[in-house]
Amino acid sequence: MNTIATLQGTAVAAAPADQLPHSIEAEQQLLGAILTNNDLYDRIASVIGPQHFYDPVHAKIFETAAARITKNALASPVTLKAFLEDDPGLAELGGAAYLARLAGAAISAFAARDYAQMIYDMAIRRELIAVGRDIADRATRMDVTSEPREQIVMAEQTLYSLAEQGQADSGFQSFLKAVTDAVQVANAAYQRDGGLAGVSTGLIDMDKKLGGLHRSDLLILAGRPSMGKTSLATNIAFNIAKAYKKGITHDGSEGAVNGGVVGFYSLEMSAEQLAARILSEASEVPSEQIRRGDMTEAEFRRFVEAAKALESCPLFIDDTPALPISQLAARARRLKRTHGLDVLIVDYLQLVRPASAKDSRVNEVSEITQGLKAIAKELDIPVIALSQLSRQVESREDKRPQLSDLRESGSIEQDADVVMFVFREEYYKEREKPGDHDLEAMAKWQEEMEKLHGRAEVIIGKQRHGPIGTVDLSFEGRFTRFGNLVKPWQNGGGGDSF
Repeated sequence: MNTIATLQGTAVAAAPADQLPHSIEAEQQLLGAILTNNDLYDRIASVIGPQHFYDPVHAKIFETAAARITKNALASPVTLKAFLEDDPGLAELGGAAYLARLAGAAISAFAARDYAQMIYDMAIRRELIAVGRDIADRATRMDVTSEPREQIVMAEQTLYSLAEQGQADSGFQSFLKAVTDAVQVANAAYQRDGGLAGVSTGLIDMDKKLGGLHRSDLLILAGRPSMGKTSLATNIAFNIAKAYKKGITHDGSEGAVNGGVVGFYSLEMSAEQLAARILSEASEVPSEQIRRGDMTEAEFRRFVEAAKALESCPLFIDDTPALPISQLAARARRLKRTHGLDVLIVDYLQLVRPASAKDSRVNEVSEITQGLKAIAKELDIPVIALSQLSRQVESREDKRPQLSDLRESGSIEQDADVVMFVFREEYYKEREKPGDHDLEAMAKWQEEMEKLHGRAEVIIGKQRHGPIGTVDLSFEGRFTRFGNLVKPWQNGGGGDSF
């Protein structure tokens, strides 16, 4: 433990030339002020935490005081004595008498935030020195398995984490902090319209089932070709970006209070094709007409108006093909730093490359899903990854997909917090059309097609925080648009809401 100058004026031994930046006096003064006036804690809680104190004893005193203050209990030298009297570090400084000396030499309240900022800045400098040494150390070691490109990505990740959280390596956190965070999330959900804990997808029934898109979750959206995976993903992206509203969030920081900034990795389609799909949905002009330029004057006017309205939407598209997972993570970090990022969508998982070649495709997909989950946790955002399904679905009588149909790796099912399947029975029924000569079969087929027309199912096959089940949606193929399905009792009859 560091040699500490007591408040009685004991001289500090001369520090070595490369002493890490810190100020024991600033820490002492701030702790003294908090122990004298507990109301000061609210002013500085958003600036520093226990991890920013250089001296471990000071960190322990701050954490104990914070725990009592947040429970509306008094934190003073007398009350803290009971919790810290067995602490060997405090005993070395003089035990409970040290707490009394801290309070006795307290500064005036107005300077508390300045001291807190000073302690925080010095903690960041110490972390930067540690990161710099670590980068230099890795670069010096000539290791075959560690390429310079990988080291750059790793250094960028560490620096991003330091910039966002004030610490390069979070390590363990106390249960009190975890509980406080959980209560804040629940409170935000309680106060938000509709009671969603996460970001709204804009699809009412899906939101009810999922509770919105939760931070740090990896959601897999899977389906066979032509089921509408990309359409549903673009619909959700558009709904979130369209609803974006900036403000002060529940934790006091500036961010999205409604909707959010969306990052879309389109590894299959070009950015222009994706934009055309979104414009088709917004302007209600069929996408094939947009592609051909075959529009009436009214349709073209709607198309231009929709394009103008979408200009300000915070939706960012990256259509770089075959991106390695490490590059995907680095670009997402950069987007969050420059424009903010609330939801990330990857279309689709099997087109992402692993950071390095693996001995089997299963191991490669495993690395990609673990990387996507790591991005969700690190950036504290929901990540939606689209995925292909194996052909075994086609050979079954019931074409509804299930978890075992996820292609190439069990790790997709294992790492995901939510697994959803898009299913349109109309697509399969259309291919069962009987011959014109069989009038009875044709009548039956037409009746079944009428029931299925314009309907889609999203089957939730796995959900870590909630129920599984099926969500019914409307689907309008001309505009590649999913919507909320109007229930028969809501309008006195059948019908879809678009």
